This record gives sequence, structure tokens and C-alpha cells, in this order.
Amino acid sequence: MARVEKKRINLALQGGGAHGAFTWGVLDRLLEDDGIEIAAISGTSAGALNGAALKAGLMTGGAEGARDNLEWLWGQIGAIEHPGLPEWLNAWMPEPAFVSQGLSLSLPYLFGESLARSLSPYVWGPLYRNPLDPIVSHLRFDQVCSVAGPELHICATNVRDGKVRVFTGDRITTASIMASACLPTLFQAVEVEDPETGLVEAFWDGGYTGNPALFPLYAPQLPDDIVVININPLVRDALPVTASEIQNRINEISFNSSLLRELRAIDFVQRLLAQGTMPQGAMKQVLVHMIADDDLMNDLSVATKTIPVASVLAQLKAAGRRAAGTFLRDHWGDINLRQTADLRKMFS
Repeated sequence: MARVEKKRINLALQGGGAHGAFTWGVLDRLLEDDGIEIAAISGTSAGALNGAALKAGLMTGGAEGARDNLEWLWGQIGAIEHPGLPEWLNAWMPEPAFVSQGLSLSLPYLFGESLARSLSPYVWGPLYRNPLDPIVSHLRFDQVCSVAGPELHICATNVRDGKVRVFTGDRITTASIMASACLPTLFQAVEVEDPETGLVEAFWDGGYTGNPALFPLYAPQLPDDIVVININPLVRDALPVTASEIQNRINEISFNSSLLRELRAIDFVQRLLAQGTMPQGAMKQVLVHMIADDDLMNDLSVATKTIPVASVLAQLKAAGRRAAGTFLRDHWGDINLRQTADLRKMFS
């Protein structure tokens, strides 16, 4: 789409396992619009993977290069084998909710879930292998870490002190991205040099402390607009009653809590500026936008987060493209001028 006007934005990419394919679709649609310029990216877990693939592609082939690289990334994730799962999951394109329910009730999945809850990932000893390692190591880190192009910030949680760490520039490595996506019940903690202490420390998934962290996007040289791509529903009306549903909602609440804290702080600063309590220019006037499909995410579960089913990935991508298209259609004129996320309603 040809645009005369350029809109500069920052992207905040949530983690959420294989549901990050929704973010792939959003990015794919945004990259089609030559009026959008991505100034900076903050990503956690799947958001970190999406952000790294996006930047590497942009640096080597522009928008089309980024779209190709994201397609390669999710093609690799969709090809990860999970022995014993029903073949029909990838044989056709059933509704994601149907796949999620079928997957949740399949014996291999239930056995794997039971094993994960009762065994530490450290029991495997020399047999342990993180399935993301061969994918992440091919992300072309000379481009991912380049000072040119959009800034990239990757979030992980320091296990020792429980605080968020942000990796950027040449601190972004295979290890730091895998640390950002390290769910401790599934993967062994990833050891990497801490960007603050300089010591080699153990890290877990960044979603516990920043999903994603927004504060790196407050830098004065960056635009005011932050587009948050949500893949964990903020609201789930149905009461979770099964063990899997309860655990899934616990994870959603936990992984949304850090984002909600930062959004509440933004709302507080906005009100101080509007009331004149704080002088204009004392703090940045951040403009928050959100792209989400909570109806779809409410139909899914932890099963489709942890098991990347190709048919579901394709439908998540399509949903992401639709959501981004709707956002651009409805709010193109708002970008760089006014906020479109209703934070007051969110916290009322």
C-alpha cells in the first residue's frame, strides 16, 4: 500500500508460545504498509523470536526480507516433531478451538503434561536438548545485533534476584533469546552473561517480569507511539474448572501482570500531565495502541501454546493479519497524534 505520510512506531511483542504466530500475522500485515516505519522493538519469549527474525530480515532484504524471514521462522517452529500426537491435527484446517480441545484431551499431551509437572527438566542429564536451539542459532546475529535499523530489546528474568533484564545490541545472542523463552517447567535455565552485573547468571522466561518490558521504548529519540501486540487475553469470562484451564489462566494472569503494571504507570503519568500536576516535557507522553483478538485466544489453551500445530499456526497468522488490517483501517490517522487504547477503562 503506497502511503505519502510516514508513521514511526515502536512495537511491544508479547510472549505466549506458539500463539506468537498471531504476532507473525500482525507483523506480516504491518510490513505490507510502506507508510509504517518501525523504530524499536521490545520482545519477550515468542515476541523475542519474532523481533529478532523481523530485524534480521529488515537488515538484509527490507520489508519483504522481514516477511520471508518470519515465514521461515514459523515454518521451522511448525516442523518441530511431537511424536504420538494425532495426525488429523495437521491434515486439515478445523477450527482452532476444536484443535485445542482435541489436543488437550489426547493421551500423548496428557502424558507429557503429567510428566512435566512431576519431573524437573534437569533429570534428563546429557539427553536434554532445547528444541529451539537449532532454530535460534540460524537467526543471523550480525544483522540482529546491528546498530542500524530498529532498536531491538529482549527481555528475560534473572532467576537469582527475580528481576527483569533487557538484552540489546551485541548482548543479544542465541543464549539470551533462548533465556527469554525458557519456561522453567519445560527447559533448563539458560546461563548467559547478565547485562547489568557482567556475571554469568541463570535466566528464565521474560514473561514473568516483562511481557514485554515497555520502559526501553521510552527513550527520547524514539516515537511516542507503542503498539502492543497482545496474545494473552486480558479478560477470560468463562470460569476455568479443569486442572489445565486453571493452570492456563494462572499463566495468563502472571504473564499479563508486568505489562498491566507498566500500562497503569503510563496512565498515571498521562493524568498528571493532563491535570498540569506535572509540567509538560517532564516525562514522555507515551501513546499506547493495542492489536489483539481476545475472542480467538479465549478459544485456545495452553495446549496450543506448547504444541505448535501447523494448521493452528496458519489460522493464527491469518487472524493477526486481519487484526492489523482493521487497526490500520480504523486508526491510521490516530498514529503519532493520539492514543487508541482506553487505559482509563482498563483500570476503572
